[in-house]
Amino acid sequence: MTKAGHEGRVLLASDKFKGSLAATEVAEALAAGMRNVLPQLETVVLPVADGGDGTVAAAVSAGYDKIIVDAVGPTGEPVRAPYALDRDRAVVELAAVVGLNALPGGRLDPLGSSTYGLGLVIADAIRRGAGTIVLGLGGSASTDGGAGMVQALGARLQDASGHDLPPGGAALVDLAHLDLAPLRATSGSVKIIVASDVDNPLLGPNGAAAVFGPQKGAGPQELETLERGMRHWSQLVSEATGRNDTERPGAGAAGGTGYAALALLNAEIRPGIELILDLINFDAHVVGADLVVTGEGSLDEQSLAGKAPIGVARAAARAGVPVVAVAGRLQLSSQRLQEAGISAAYALSDLEPDPARSIANASSLLRQLGAKIARDWLVSAGQMDPSKRV
Repeated sequence: MTKAGHEGRVLLASDKFKGSLAATEVAEALAAGMRNVLPQLETVVLPVADGGDGTVAAAVSAGYDKIIVDAVGPTGEPVRAPYALDRDRAVVELAAVVGLNALPGGRLDPLGSSTYGLGLVIADAIRRGAGTIVLGLGGSASTDGGAGMVQALGARLQDASGHDLPPGGAALVDLAHLDLAPLRATSGSVKIIVASDVDNPLLGPNGAAAVFGPQKGAGPQELETLERGMRHWSQLVSEATGRNDTERPGAGAAGGTGYAALALLNAEIRPGIELILDLINFDAHVVGADLVVTGEGSLDEQSLAGKAPIGVARAAARAGVPVVAVAGRLQLSSQRLQEAGISAAYALSDLEPDPARSIANASSLLRQLGAKIARDWLVSAGQMDPSKRV
């Protein structure tokens, strides 16, 4: 590793610290702290995401153009939504337009929330020439089986009287007629790649309504309505397409939006972090690095299921570059970290135990950790016990 005063190169590939700092802000704070110790150190900021909030920002940081489009939020209010575009490839993030964070005043509407605004953003990308769309699913406010999304892309969903179906998962129980021809005309030649780590099916006890509906405000009766609506929705889709995608892993992602992507947009689903790392060309950036620093707000057992830091660690291991992690709080043992390919982890909570103050002062605390990482890993090789963490 580099010696004091000599140039070195560190790749900073962190996810966001939810509720505190965006991924880019995390990386920049760490970089500032490291350069306080090694002024000539080359720090490469490469924010990552796992398909949810921050996916568009990661693409923009990697050189994509940021496009802002008029759309509607989950309950129909006008919103200005971003997506990323690079020639004929677009990156669209559900959370940025119809996510839980887009609900006005945070008021949950489990029966009426819709993915219609997501379809508007996809449609804009298609109009601008996107032939491939990377669709990040995560943080959805709705459980409408992706019906709103495909309505915005041209599909006609009508009740028995011939009226267009209103938004929301509850309305699906009244679906009587489904016309997919306009949808096929709009999106038939577009390749859709879904970034999602959710492997739930659409229906049943492990499905979209049962598992994710409660966090969107659905009580027992509302869950029953949503399940009934999506079961009816999937039956009509199967009749129209001649295929049954309800049991495919990922169909239940984002309130069933994964199902509509699979069944009606012929999408491919890939693990979120793997897709994002490909998107930002991580493998090329990591070559020649002395160290990779990754992280997220909480490093815990859920992280091991394929969250961003674990994906970064696996990719860095292929290049033979050591990885350390930072987190707001750390709930993994040194052994679990080592098994995941992370040599050491540093937690803000060790510097500031009070969660509210830690969140409020996250940037300053990260600069302190950045300085410590530089001293531990770059100033003098071999000084640190790999199992040590602050």
